Amino acid sequence: MELRPRARETASRLAQPLATFARCGVMPSTVIRRFTYSPDSEELTIEFVTGRRYVYSAVPEEEVQAMREAFSKGVYFNKHIRNRYAYRELV
Repeated sequence: MELRPRARETASRLAQPLATFARCGVMPSTVIRRFTYSPDSEELTIEFVTGRRYVYSAVPEEEVQAMREAFSKGVYFNKHIRNRYAYRELV
């Protein structure tokens, strides 16, 4: 059975290991609008619903995966990432 081009692209993407840049799109959260992660640099970029963006350094991939799987991204962030990793605001 031949896959359509879009289905082939999706199947190929799913078969690959975690990409060098993982993204979590817009999500239902009252605190976090979206976040992205770069495993190579171990940098987690978070955009809050206020529009402010921060980059957290030296965040292990396992920590980001746990946040991605958490029911409440904001609660997980406040308990496990905020005030635990160095950060800088993007302006």
